[in-house]
Amino acid sequence: MRFRGNKQFASAVGLVLGLLCAVEAAKVNKHKPWIETTYHGIVTENDDKVLLDPPLIALDKDAPLRYAESFEVTLTEEGEICGFRIHGQNVPFEAVVLDKSTGEGVIRAKDKLDCELQKEHTFTIQAYDCGEGPDGANMKKSHKATVHIQVNDINEYSPVFKEKSYKATVIEGKKYDSILKVEAVDADCSFQFSQICNYEIITPDVPFTVDKDGFIKNTEKLSYGKERMYKLTVTAYDCGKNRASEDVLVKISVKPTCKPSWQGFNKRIEYEPGTGSLALFPSMHLETCDEPITSIRANIELETNHIGKGCDRDTYSEKSLHKLCGASSGTVELLPAPSSSSNWTVGLPTDNGHDSDQVFEFNGTQAIKVPDGMVSTSLKEPFTISVWMRHGPGAHEKETILCNSDKTEMNRHHYSLYVHNCRLILLLRQDPSEAENYKPAEFHWKLDQACDKEWHHYVLNVEFPTVSLFVDGTTFEPFLVTEDYPLHASKIETQLTIGACWQGANARMAQFFRGNLAGLMIRSGKLENKKVIDCLYTCKEGLDVQLPEEVASAVKVEFNPNQSSLTVEGDDIDALDKVMQHISYLNSRQFPTPGIRHLRISTTVKCFNEEACVSVPDAEGYVMVLQPEEPKISLSGIDHFARSAAEFESQEGVTLFPELRIVSTITREVEADTESEAAEGADDDPTVQETVVSEEIMHNLDTCEVTVAGDELDGEHESLELDVSQLQQHGLEMSSSNLGLVVTGVNTMANYEQVLHLIRYKNWHTEALFDRKFKLVCSELNGRYISNDFKVEVNVIHTANPVEHANNAMVQPNFINPVHHASVDLSGHNLVNAHQASVVPSAATIVIVVCVSFLVFMIILGVFRIRAAHQRTMRDQENGKENEMDWDDSALTITVNPMETYKDQHSSEEEEEEEEESEDGEEEDDITSAESESSEDEEGGEPEDQQGASRQQQLEWDDSTLTY
Repeated sequence: MRFRGNKQFASAVGLVLGLLCAVEAAKVNKHKPWIETTYHGIVTENDDKVLLDPPLIALDKDAPLRYAESFEVTLTEEGEICGFRIHGQNVPFEAVVLDKSTGEGVIRAKDKLDCELQKEHTFTIQAYDCGEGPDGANMKKSHKATVHIQVNDINEYSPVFKEKSYKATVIEGKKYDSILKVEAVDADCSFQFSQICNYEIITPDVPFTVDKDGFIKNTEKLSYGKERMYKLTVTAYDCGKNRASEDVLVKISVKPTCKPSWQGFNKRIEYEPGTGSLALFPSMHLETCDEPITSIRANIELETNHIGKGCDRDTYSEKSLHKLCGASSGTVELLPAPSSSSNWTVGLPTDNGHDSDQVFEFNGTQAIKVPDGMVSTSLKEPFTISVWMRHGPGAHEKETILCNSDKTEMNRHHYSLYVHNCRLILLLRQDPSEAENYKPAEFHWKLDQACDKEWHHYVLNVEFPTVSLFVDGTTFEPFLVTEDYPLHASKIETQLTIGACWQGANARMAQFFRGNLAGLMIRSGKLENKKVIDCLYTCKEGLDVQLPEEVASAVKVEFNPNQSSLTVEGDDIDALDKVMQHISYLNSRQFPTPGIRHLRISTTVKCFNEEACVSVPDAEGYVMVLQPEEPKISLSGIDHFARSAAEFESQEGVTLFPELRIVSTITREVEADTESEAAEGADDDPTVQETVVSEEIMHNLDTCEVTVAGDELDGEHESLELDVSQLQQHGLEMSSSNLGLVVTGVNTMANYEQVLHLIRYKNWHTEALFDRKFKLVCSELNGRYISNDFKVEVNVIHTANPVEHANNAMVQPNFINPVHHASVDLSGHNLVNAHQASVVPSAATIVIVVCVSFLVFMIILGVFRIRAAHQRTMRDQENGKENEMDWDDSALTITVNPMETYKDQHSSEEEEEEEEESEDGEEEDDITSAESESSEDEEGGEPEDQQGASRQQQLEWDDSTLTY
């Protein structure tokens, strides 16, 4: 009984223990929470709640007990999840448990999100339960799930243009598919709000439109003349319809239609003489309209054909030019400017429109004969013919330039130079010789220059049997030489003619020339060398270029011989532009020929595509050479003097121009210095801005001619002489005739002065000679600038009883009257003469004083007698006094017989005063021959103010106390 009872107790205890074990076993946290492996969420910028797909829910299989409130997750209604943990750096999100029992939670943003900074976020999340017991021991964690969250954008930003303004250039007359593109951007992160959906031109009534991509184009053809620039205001809209925060300005310039051409140069270029070289195109460039070009060739031509003989050259006589160029003496000028010593060209028409560049015109009916003896050319000796010729077009008849033919009986041409069908032909017939064989007789050159109506310089060097021809400095060989027998022996004289050939048998001219000739020369026995020929042809004006070092190797430059044309060639447009900018015009003459020189630029362009290559039109302009300041050549010196007859008859003769002075001045206007004028005084007119100043300059002279006034020189008893050796020392030449003397040659004014001082006048028969008058004129550049006429009067003093005075102080001096420069003030009758060389003889002075005193007395007496005889009123008396007493005392002259004039005017009064007349006759007898000569000088000459001032100085008296 007791055993059975123990067995029941043991069973009860085992049951209790089993229950306790079961309860403890139920309290153990066996399972981990469970969540999805991936979550996708969406959040908006202005919101913090994330919408997840699937929702955030954690599950746990553990059963709930009384300590279930401490667990994080349960499968039953009482199951709990304590939290979620997010893993990642700087994750702007947090996970929050909404219901522990159900395990529901949410993810939300910690702060406000910015889509523009980060559009997507990715991180991991883990759920954990509440563990075991109140202290949460043995807490279980779920696996890590990936969460992808996208931040949705809101349209918070407006479009902004990338540029502050836009510019474009279009060419008129063209419609463009697109002129330029405007572009705006939006800072929003989403495609919807960051895209620009539309552009709009706000400016009304403009011929432009813009598309949704921002391309602007014109809706009609634009005109440069109508509008040169358009200003448009453009705005933009994003796809959320937000407008741009700031509109943008678009400037569209309209250019004229692009045409390849030279641009940036002045068509009129002024050249001031004496300024050296002048850049013609300092800012010029070639516009190619962006066409691809491989090479450029530009030809610049300076047209000077209308200036002188093809260009600007010194207009000295041809003979002087030959000498300046180094040619030896012996040159004969066959077409000289008409003068007293060479007048056979007087009848020819001349072209004087080129500043004294002597050009003769032959119209087919005119010709001249050269005087006999001018040319003594032996065809056996070398000789040279040179000429300037302008001729064309060619004619079928022969046109003779120069011809030497029989003067009478026959028509044989000994030698001639003529043009026939654009051929230049030299005929050269030999004189009879022992061996009458065929010899070269005609030399033919076929030349385009002979018929192109332009000036060309021809030089023929004849050294029989060869002839060399130079045309504008270039050598030409004859294409045909014909032979002929020498001429038959004859004693017929020859005639040298120009412009035609003399037919001796018919006594008329034939084969007339039509054209212009100048500078026809023959030099006997000498050959022109090439250096002289080039010098004669070279122009004094032309083009020049100084190549910059950086482009010298990239551009090729070529000149023509007279530098009137140059060619520039290269493949670099910039380098070629620089060369063009350094091309200049230069005129080395001191007094260049004024006028226009046309410029022409012709351009050839080569391109990669020859068919579509651009063409550059010719560019034209002109150089205006301004009028040079013309020099005024002034001759001054003693213009009236007397010498004894013995000096005229002496071996030395009388020097005509002992104190001659040659001065050349130019007058120019200069700007007044207003500051200096103000400092000098306030009385000056402030409106005067320019003042005229005279400046002395130095230049050459080429001719001085002394001519006799009145009767021509009689070679039997008078002459003008000049030492030939002195002439040769100064490099001058002289020719003389019965009209006077001419000194020629290009030389300085100082050398001409020295030579003219040596000119003497001699007369071997002076008995009937009382005076002789001469005129001197000097010129420069073949008469382009001519001096004043300096006239000299020489009086002969005849002495009745010539006595040799022991005392030199008593010898009667010569009468001379100096001429001063026009700038000296000669006003006023008390002017003291600076030249005291005019001294009146002492004996004559006494007589003159007596005569003048008596003249004053008679004038006073006559006034009173007229007053008493006619009983005039006071006014008539005053008028009468003025008429009778009106004489010019500012230039008082000496009268030989003063009472003769008085008697002519007042014959009635002189009849009543017989005593006075007898006394007057005694005074006349006392007048010496020297005084008579002085009187003749005064009456026959043309005294100037200087002469009157000289005489008045010697004859002054105080007339302030005279009463009338």
